[in-house]
Amino acid sequence: MATTIVNKNVPKVHRKEFQMMTYAPATALTGAFVVTDVKEYDNLALYMTSASNAYIYHHDEDSWLQLPNPSLAGTFGAGSCGARSRWSSTLTATGGSTTTATVVGITGLCVGKTVRFLSGPNIGIDRVITGVIINPVGGGVCTIQFDALPNAVANTNTFIIDTGRFWIFNAGTLAAGSYKFYDPLLGTWSAALSITGLPASWGTDGRLVSTPSNDVFATGTATSATTTTLVNSAKTWTASQWINYQVRIVSGTGIGQVRTITANTGTTLTVATWTTTPDATSVYEITGNDDFLYLLGNNAVTMYRYSISGNTWSTITPTAARSGAAQAALSANWVGKTGDANWADESNILDGRFIYSFRGGGGSALDRYDIAGAAGGTWTAITYATGEAFGAGSSYAVDGRYVYIRREATHRYMKYTVRGNYLEPLALNPYPDGTAQLGDKLWIHKYTENGVTKLTWLYSLKNSGNELHRMLLY
Repeated sequence: MATTIVNKNVPKVHRKEFQMMTYAPATALTGAFVVTDVKEYDNLALYMTSASNAYIYHHDEDSWLQLPNPSLAGTFGAGSCGARSRWSSTLTATGGSTTTATVVGITGLCVGKTVRFLSGPNIGIDRVITGVIINPVGGGVCTIQFDALPNAVANTNTFIIDTGRFWIFNAGTLAAGSYKFYDPLLGTWSAALSITGLPASWGTDGRLVSTPSNDVFATGTATSATTTTLVNSAKTWTASQWINYQVRIVSGTGIGQVRTITANTGTTLTVATWTTTPDATSVYEITGNDDFLYLLGNNAVTMYRYSISGNTWSTITPTAARSGAAQAALSANWVGKTGDANWADESNILDGRFIYSFRGGGGSALDRYDIAGAAGGTWTAITYATGEAFGAGSSYAVDGRYVYIRREATHRYMKYTVRGNYLEPLALNPYPDGTAQLGDKLWIHKYTENGVTKLTWLYSLKNSGNELHRMLLY
């Protein structure tokens, strides 16, 4: 007799109501925040409660697990923040076959995830992991399994898996150890990452933003290329619209190469020098940029950008500066695919182009940063109709065309639509929210079957407590 396993958290009847989930193991205090997959599919969320305490929440199991001590330098509180990037740390195979790769020290979280080969005869090829054999002793050599590759995996071939990394930036006086990442595939915290180029101290509030490559905004086949360009003569792109997106060669000559786009004309993308120059066989895709994280806050208009590959920070010098400082309870949400055909127009792309940021500070001001355009991007103040204001206790999450907002400690939820530029009411949570505290504790998670989204949930962790609720969005 066949048995159907139903996900524990799928309701029988859709209702606009808040459900009580498993309490977090630690009370949210000032600065506590939750980091999740900005594309909303990963089962894991990371909850930071102090410089020495972090927990993983598993959506399917509705349960929590304490992580090893991150031992962050600085002072945890106002300004502490984090983001999740798409890919794991780079792994090196110790051997394999056309259907397996052996590697030391990973966990079993990678089943169902994508492995992407960075070097060797399978460079640029993706495969979904179908199984993993974990050996925690005898050197910890583990075997991942996938559908057949064109060539056998060999010793020293490198690859990544889209289990993600959680990047955590701590507030206070910045020092070695203020900035680290947690890699759930390895189950370890990184060593101290660079803070060179940042202010001596960080406070008031902060947000760290990723722009992952899950969303593909354009695809095509090159008609020609040079050592620093890729040309598609059939295109009619707007000049400079693709700056700071990334282009990846997915098949043909140069497969596997990924470059940040530094300029574009109507038909030509400019990038750093190709290792192998593409040609008319090269199929490409243009996506969000996996290499960049953006840091905002500190009661300032200045924004910083971190390069994951280079472990370096740079100060962004926009063509038009932000007209007001990012204050306490600011937001910063990158908007990927909105589902709007006008925004997805490849000749004038808007999807994936903007970071929306409410300034916070008890006001309603909203700014939008254009990642592309002229060098340095551009800030624009957005005019929209509202009587609402956003101060301490406000949290934010983005899904498609909406930025969802939990306003302070009022129990009230609303959403701002980027396509229509208006704010509308969403819901009232009847459960008390507690004293307003800084720290983003609102997020989206999607339940999928066979790669198709079936349910979308809005999760909300209490401002100054440990109660967790979720509401079905539809």
